[in-house]
Amino acid sequence: MKPHRISAMFLRHIYLYRHSLTRLVEIFYWPLLDLLVWGFVSLYITKLSAEGKSTPNFLGIFLGALILWDILFRSQQGISVSFLEEVWARNFLNLFVSPLTIGEYLVSLMLVAVFKVVVVFLISSLLAWFLYSFNLFIIGLYLLPFMLCLVIMGWAIGILTTGLILRFGQQAEVLAWGVAFLFQPISAVFYPVSVLPKFLQKVALAIPASYVFEGMRAIIFGRTFPAGHLVKAFSLDLVYLALALFFFFRMFKQVRARGLLAKMGE
Repeated sequence: MKPHRISAMFLRHIYLYRHSLTRLVEIFYWPLLDLLVWGFVSLYITKLSAEGKSTPNFLGIFLGALILWDILFRSQQGISVSFLEEVWARNFLNLFVSPLTIGEYLVSLMLVAVFKVVVVFLISSLLAWFLYSFNLFIIGLYLLPFMLCLVIMGWAIGILTTGLILRFGQQAEVLAWGVAFLFQPISAVFYPVSVLPKFLQKVALAIPASYVFEGMRAIIFGRTFPAGHLVKAFSLDLVYLALALFFFFRMFKQVRARGLLAKMGE
């Protein structure tokens, strides 16, 4: 064991942070998100206790939220990670010297995302029922539009992520695992929007997923969920998907014009 060799390898990895914004951000990103999410969960529980209220099915809220959140996350991963697999295999250039169009490529990734969502949803639902006697299908007819809303939002985030990776290169690969979680604190996954500070409540109303998780809690609590909220959620989904597609196509055009497609994965 030689200290100078150990220190050399230590410095080799530390120096990477000097010129990599994504690596620097990652150091603060995950602790901040954990603090926000579980801090708001604690506030929610404290608020219920202070008001003398009890949640009729707190286990159901968390399990339902976890399963639905995983739908959004897997939908995003189905696009961004599938894209990265082509980059890692240095197959990206090969794809686009073929007759394959970028539109066809994106549609195929969306279908991969749907496949992953269906498999993960079935496994999660069965495990939740078997281990905890929780039946997500108590949501009823709303379950399908809830899932579709989350899938579309996942598509938008995944396409945005791939556009960022095209723009910033391999140093931005970490975004494939982190961008979706940026929306988690303001999507009110484990707590109602009312727990958030006033300014974040306004932001949450612009996030499609917040309507889904609010709707899930309302149905589990036996309340009526306004169907108009789904219209707002789908409208926001379509806007975000259109913006993500515009950004991706713009980045792809720039990368191709600069001859950088051949360097993807190097």
